[in-house]
Amino acid sequence: MYLRKLEGPRSVTLPDGTIMTRADLPSHKTRRWVASRKAAVVRAVSAGLITRGEALEDYALSEEEFSEWQTAVEEHGEAALKATALQRYRQL
Repeated sequence: MYLRKLEGPRSVTLPDGTIMTRADLPSHKTRRWVASRKAAVVRAVSAGLITRGEALEDYALSEEEFSEWQTAVEEHGEAALKATALQRYRQL
């Protein structure tokens, strides 16, 4: 079994004590973004598993889109990433 040489850590410990690895991230081919996939990418960036630049490039996200995800999680938690909850958490 070969392990690819990657920049950065292979796993990180999240604040709740769980361990997150690169295998926990969504596929780079992801086109349908559900709340759990968005949350996984935001958690990975905030924990230092991947850089913000890697996330934007690997998942073809705009800076604005990722910033919205990050702000929603910081202010309201991961529930704010659900498409059905957008109006409830929308900034006026």
